Amino acid sequence: MSRAMVPSQQKLAEKLTILNDRGRGMLTRIYNIKKMSIYSPNKKKMLTKTDSKPAFLSDKSLDSVFKYLHKKFPNIDNHAGALQVINNIKQDVVKSLSLYYFTFVDIMDFKDHVVDLLTTIDACQVHMDVTLNYDLTVNYLNLISTYVSLMILMSRVEDRRVVLSLYNVAYEYLNASSDPSFPRLGQMVIDYDIPLRKLSEEFVPHSRVVVPALLSLHKIYPKRNLPADQMRATGMLSLLAEPLKIMNVPNTDMVQCEYLSLDSMEKWIIFSMMLCHTYLQEAQLWDLWKTALQSGYIVQLCRDEVLHIHSYINTFFESLKGHNLHKRITEVKDLQHQALQSSPAIHRERRKFLRSALKELALIFTDQPGLLGPKGLYVFQALAVARDEIHWLLRHFDNPPSKKHTVKLSQEDFVDRQLPELLFNMEELKSLLRKYNQVVQRYFVQYLAGYDAVLLNQLIQEITNDSNLAHCPEDESVILSSLYNTIAGLSVKQVEANEVFDFRGVRLDWFRLQAYTSVSRAGLVLRDHQDLGKHLNMIVFHTKLVDYLDELINETGDLSIYCFYHQIFEHQFKQCMEFPAQHRFSIVFPIICGHFMNATHELCPEERHSIGTTSVQYAHWFLKEMSDEVNQVITAICEEQCMLNYKLLPKHSAASILQSSNKHKKNKDKKKQVGPEEEKPGTESVRKNRENFTRMDKLHMALTELCYAINHCNVIQVWEHGFVPREFFIQHLETRFNKALVGMMMYNPDTSEIAKPSELLSSVKAIMSVLQGLENYVQIDIARVFNSVLPQQTQATDSFNGEKTITANYTNWYLEVLLRRVTVNIGQIVYSPNHKAFVTVATDNNSKENLYLAAEEYADLTELRALAELIGPYGMRYLGERLMGHVASQVDELKKLVIQNKEVLFNMRTSFDKPEVMRDLFRRLGTGPVKQQGNTKNQVSDVDSVLMRMTIIGILLSFRSLAQDALLDVLEDRIPFLMASVQDLQHFVPNMKDTKYSHMKQQVVNEMASAAGLSCDIDPLLISALRSQKNAGEPEYSKYPHTVSCLSNKVKQR
Repeated sequence: MSRAMVPSQQKLAEKLTILNDRGRGMLTRIYNIKKMSIYSPNKKKMLTKTDSKPAFLSDKSLDSVFKYLHKKFPNIDNHAGALQVINNIKQDVVKSLSLYYFTFVDIMDFKDHVVDLLTTIDACQVHMDVTLNYDLTVNYLNLISTYVSLMILMSRVEDRRVVLSLYNVAYEYLNASSDPSFPRLGQMVIDYDIPLRKLSEEFVPHSRVVVPALLSLHKIYPKRNLPADQMRATGMLSLLAEPLKIMNVPNTDMVQCEYLSLDSMEKWIIFSMMLCHTYLQEAQLWDLWKTALQSGYIVQLCRDEVLHIHSYINTFFESLKGHNLHKRITEVKDLQHQALQSSPAIHRERRKFLRSALKELALIFTDQPGLLGPKGLYVFQALAVARDEIHWLLRHFDNPPSKKHTVKLSQEDFVDRQLPELLFNMEELKSLLRKYNQVVQRYFVQYLAGYDAVLLNQLIQEITNDSNLAHCPEDESVILSSLYNTIAGLSVKQVEANEVFDFRGVRLDWFRLQAYTSVSRAGLVLRDHQDLGKHLNMIVFHTKLVDYLDELINETGDLSIYCFYHQIFEHQFKQCMEFPAQHRFSIVFPIICGHFMNATHELCPEERHSIGTTSVQYAHWFLKEMSDEVNQVITAICEEQCMLNYKLLPKHSAASILQSSNKHKKNKDKKKQVGPEEEKPGTESVRKNRENFTRMDKLHMALTELCYAINHCNVIQVWEHGFVPREFFIQHLETRFNKALVGMMMYNPDTSEIAKPSELLSSVKAIMSVLQGLENYVQIDIARVFNSVLPQQTQATDSFNGEKTITANYTNWYLEVLLRRVTVNIGQIVYSPNHKAFVTVATDNNSKENLYLAAEEYADLTELRALAELIGPYGMRYLGERLMGHVASQVDELKKLVIQNKEVLFNMRTSFDKPEVMRDLFRRLGTGPVKQQGNTKNQVSDVDSVLMRMTIIGILLSFRSLAQDALLDVLEDRIPFLMASVQDLQHFVPNMKDTKYSHMKQQVVNEMASAAGLSCDIDPLLISALRSQKNAGEPEYSKYPHTVSCLSNKVKQR
């Protein structure tokens, strides 16, 4: 005697929840196996390669084995001679293919559980209605679509027969028996080679439950699948359509259906009606089928795995012989033609509508975040509709229809240049929900306790007093009482105390109650108490807004699909950067990278690393490109400002002065033609029409938009990484600013050309003023950029990339170009103490070197002041060290001359009172030539050499003195109080009894004073240079330093 089936013992709610989650995991695993494409020549490029192809699969000697396995599958004789070669590699085969094999075993296990559950639901005669028992119906339909997608995707895995057989043969060689799952697994692969044929046979008994579930969608799907003009006419997603009701909660009795995915509904309709195609004759089901197939021609299976659905349906219908489906095939072809012809334009207009609707919502909620409480449903509706449109665009753009069709598609319908704005508005709404999470919590905690609990109590009382109901069953009564008690005990104080809410038990209890009350012969029939079902659906939605907000946001607005359409993702970003009107929305692309991890599943942990790495790499690349784009705009603005600043330099005033002076003179030749007057600085600011945009206007507009993007969010979280857009921007700005400073010198080592320090300083100040203006656009500390970059230019090499700086280049130019010409062409360039400058007094017209070099334009006090401002005290100290190094080298040469003429100088020193001897010794001293290469006429005597080297030393010390004066002028202007302290310390050094420490203190003070530009009796830099020369000097000088010094003085006296 069979017992009656007790619904509460079947655990329908629990099984549906678990199997749906496991189905998503199995889809992820089979997707990854398909993407590995072990033998496929048309393998798509993966984001990050996770598994390498086993070596034995590439062995051509095994081709005959693979062909045998494919032909004999699944009835394979493991003792066949052709398979003996597998015995040698059995361990490698089992190890490499175990994941692949057991994925199919898990799919078989999943299939068994699904079939068992569907059969149980049929036996319980469960009534499905998405507007009433929402969770039960949605989970049921989701399970069907996941099951169908999994079977179709499994049938599209290439060489599944070969690999499964290969594993089983190797397993038998290793364990002396075949894998126990292989016979059933082989039969499943054979049965589902054409998956829909087998599935349609399975679903014949299930149609009694599937069809009512689909019919309930007729209340929702047509309202959701509206063209853009009808959406506007009905005021969809508009808070301002009914301003008097702006504070009211939306009046709907199927609240969770309002944000149900349109893609999911279309998959339910299409997959279910393919399996139950005999019910297409019913008007409502035909209407759903027709509308779903007209909406598009691509249906998603998993991620970027899709079906060209119309051709797939026709292929399936054509394979069903004896069902007389010629009419249906013709209808599907007509629907395909309509989808190709009209759906791209419909979805394009819908995206246009959503851009304006989401922008309006974002502006209103930003201004009045309190409205997120009563009108929070609008956010989830907007996110769901926008997400569906983006998914539609991605899969249809990536999978164009075959060329068999005569319909020509317009690319403008798929290349949406304003899509970043829609994506940005979606992220803006999500960020508002997260930011004002407590506002939403406070509202709905009060709503649950103050309204939902009261109405639920009334509905429970009505059930209790219902004369048609003998008594409320115990299980149902306990659940209803528990639901009421849970929400009735809520208070705002819990929100204020930051208490963590958890209503998962409430939602699961309602799910169980739906299962108990939707079966036949239930004690409490939910269809008879629809108000209770709809109100509990409302309560579940309200509880999600309290404790499940982040998950609800991900459910309605997840964009992780971009992880699998990375080429389109890159293309859309590049398109955004090329379109100035969309620049401010470019930040949404790195934000979307934070969604990628939502695509992972715990049943496929091996892909977490690859997807996470991909998300981080893309986020880094997007921010880098954005920073480069901003820096290019800033560079263009700086170039314009430098050109304007260049026109204001004093040297350009000569023409204006000359023109002004000529106005006072009488022009005797009145017929003489006068050339056009030169454009004066400032004319670029004159505007005749404010609508005329200049290049600077466009650059500033682009800068404003890009900086808005950079400044939009503080941190972007991407797979355990935090990206700070402003830090990216600052790092790239520092690098670009550093390169610009050196580049503006226009230093050419080949021609020895270089910009004047005063002109470079003027350009640097112009750039700094532009950069200071960035603080008006983006929240950055520009002083930090200056403090990081400018001090680098005071050193010989920068710390960014080790290249030469302004200090190194100017020091090299002054020493190796200017001062070398002063010393080589003695008399042509001289130092003038009165002018405080090196002045060119005569030029060699035949010398090309002097055509562009006027010493007073580079080596006067004004230019050296500018140089001191550019490179600062550290840079001037480096310049001084290099100068003193040259002086020390000249001193060393003088010492060599003294040592070379030591004997003569000794005799002169002892014969100073003997004129005749002195005359003879002097003649000997003057005729001793210095060995030189080249013409003998150019031989120089030692006396002349001494004079020349002393002249060089004088030139170098004069330049050093001039540079110190320039530094002193700059520091007295910039830090007068500190300079006064340094001067006081130099003049009033405290006396010390210990002469040793007193000398050390004097040395320290001199070094400080010299670094500040003050003159010292003993130059510490010169002492340091001479000391280094002494340590590295010749042995003879080191042996007799006093003698050589005395003889050197004798030379100077002569």
